[in-house]
Amino acid sequence: MSAHRTVEVLAGPIGLRVTRRAVVVNSALLILIGALLVGALVLGRSGLGFDDLLALMRGEGSRKQELVFSWRAPRALASVLFGACLGISGAMFQAITRNALGSPDVIGINSGAYTGVIVVLMAGGSGYAATAAGAVVGCTLAALTVFVLAYRQGMAGFRLIVVGIAVSAVLTSVNHWFSVRADLDEALQAAIWGAGSLGGITWTPLVATLCAVALMLPVLPVIAHRMRELELGDDVAAAQGVDVERTKLLMVLVGVFSTAIVTAVAGPIAFIALAAPQIARRLCRAPSLSLTGSALVGAVVLAASDLIAQYLLAGARPPVGVVTVTVGGLYLIWLLLRESAR
Repeated sequence: MSAHRTVEVLAGPIGLRVTRRAVVVNSALLILIGALLVGALVLGRSGLGFDDLLALMRGEGSRKQELVFSWRAPRALASVLFGACLGISGAMFQAITRNALGSPDVIGINSGAYTGVIVVLMAGGSGYAATAAGAVVGCTLAALTVFVLAYRQGMAGFRLIVVGIAVSAVLTSVNHWFSVRADLDEALQAAIWGAGSLGGITWTPLVATLCAVALMLPVLPVIAHRMRELELGDDVAAAQGVDVERTKLLMVLVGVFSTAIVTAVAGPIAFIALAAPQIARRLCRAPSLSLTGSALVGAVVLAASDLIAQYLLAGARPPVGVVTVTVGGLYLIWLLLRESAR
């Protein structure tokens, strides 16, 4: 039986096509995510042993074990959840643009979040709520600006990328100017936030992010179904009854929302959204992007990057964003070389 045999599941108007290879790959990714979560709990001098984890599951853990778990579990779960959100966001933008470079990193959304945080800090704001609000507002305004400037009787993917790169460059210049004009403490806070870090994640922002993700989940199957039709071309999708421009707008909104809820808590974690959808597509050998595969690969990449930052680079202890930028930069070089060779 072929590894690419397709099984189709229908749920009302929504069709789900799954290949055997995709099932195998996604199952392997889920197992790997579980291993990374366990590794995040057991590694290090203060790590929990497997016996300790079993004791905690039975409610028999010591006070010290409960404290270690409360420190480590939110960060481990956040790495998986945030990576999945970024993978989904990247898949949506790449589907809209039909380009592997179409991601929140490239089209200015992360730069807009950074601008929002710097403005909040310079205005005297501090704490999680203020920076989160600044990041969300900055993300939203940057995305709205790109969308308005790129819209010309429809939204062409190449135009969206070009406009996004231009807006990103402008916002980066503004961020540098703000950093120079800001007080030293404000500039330092902005720089730390801008590196993208999972350190200091607690249950409160994690639960808030989970609630936000729960609001987004009902529309994902609809978007996944329409993404496959959009990849056939706008004219073909319209002939099949898809409202192309409304669908693209919905995908932009959900993609921005997915990025904003991560950026508000952890800062701009670069290149996960860029790399995860394409890695998932190549692993599954699929002709189109998959939200499920992109989410799982994003979770694996961010969780693995966080473990690398904590233990393989333990002497420096860099923010996880530094690791993802390094890995993503190598991926981007490979992608550009591959595309130029065609």
